[in-house]
Amino acid sequence: MEKRRSFIKKGAAAFGAFSLASTSARMPSGSMTNYTKDAGIQLCLAYFWGPESRKIALSKQMGVHGAVGGISPKMVGISEKKNYEFEVIKAVKERWQKEGLQLKVIEGPPSLYTKTKLGLPGRDEEIDNFITFIRNIGTLGIDTVCHNWMPVIGWTRSRVDKQSRGGAMVSAFDIENIKGQDPYTEYGTLTHKKMWDNMSYFLKAVIPEAEQAGVKLALHPDDPPVDSIRGIPRIMTSVEAFKKMLDLYPSPSNGITFCQGSFASMGGPDNPVDIPKAIKYFGERGVIHFVHFRDVKGHKERFEETFHDAGKTDMHAAMQAYYDVGFKGPMRPDHVPTMHGDSNEHPGYSTIGTLYAIGYIRGLIEAVAKNA
Repeated sequence: MEKRRSFIKKGAAAFGAFSLASTSARMPSGSMTNYTKDAGIQLCLAYFWGPESRKIALSKQMGVHGAVGGISPKMVGISEKKNYEFEVIKAVKERWQKEGLQLKVIEGPPSLYTKTKLGLPGRDEEIDNFITFIRNIGTLGIDTVCHNWMPVIGWTRSRVDKQSRGGAMVSAFDIENIKGQDPYTEYGTLTHKKMWDNMSYFLKAVIPEAEQAGVKLALHPDDPPVDSIRGIPRIMTSVEAFKKMLDLYPSPSNGITFCQGSFASMGGPDNPVDIPKAIKYFGERGVIHFVHFRDVKGHKERFEETFHDAGKTDMHAAMQAYYDVGFKGPMRPDHVPTMHGDSNEHPGYSTIGTLYAIGYIRGLIEAVAKNA
């Protein structure tokens, strides 16, 4: 803990000499790392419930060799260990390699929980464990972590079975539908300032360690991007909020998961976010480390997920923006409709819907690359 505190005092002294490119030499060779087909973009699929044989087979048939997921000791049969320990992470990475995929992004990382985000007693221990995790994945050549700042209440929807095109099911949010819930959680009411202070404390402790390890932290927007839910403030709800977060600790290790659907649902009906403009702003600064390519209809208080070709965003212009800023990081489809023949057990992650999304995304990539 003392070493961690010394980094807080030192600030970003090591920033200038740091290079994230050093991690590339640790990547395994072979087809898993050949992303030239997709203009350098590293297409991935999400596996939040462990390896899924059907999805893995289809992914490899599509030429999508990146995996995004968490670290589960049970997945590799060593449940006596913690999910931030080296042996567990190494075993998980090797499991994906045996499946013919490369673990590109850790999404939902270990030891970044309520105590840290709410500034409760015990947060220093959580942060120390998170730093151990960062060091370990850096050693293993995994360089991207998707995290969020949504304590207690995370990804939230009013329903997950709204009828969309042709009877496909999508998730939707309407703030009117949650107003009848219990007004507060066990933590009562908190302030936005407190949440920002907690964020600053975390970044000052962790980013210097991430720089040393060659790891990029990619913060996901609050979803939905409303002001608060049941007394828990939401602070990552606008483009300006992300500019503020980046200014708390400027570093190549402090960046963004550009979730297009979340950014597109920010603002109101009269002040929508210009997605291509936002991509260019953050992309030109090199802080987009990971992309969730999806879309919505509506605005922050009332919206629904859509097929990739049926939302409010000019998706071709969005892909053009990624291409123009030279984005070559990991990208995955997110929150796809549940299509006929698929289960809605995991809303937003229909295998058939994901196939449709990958075809659409790859078509956009080819369109912008061939016209360059």
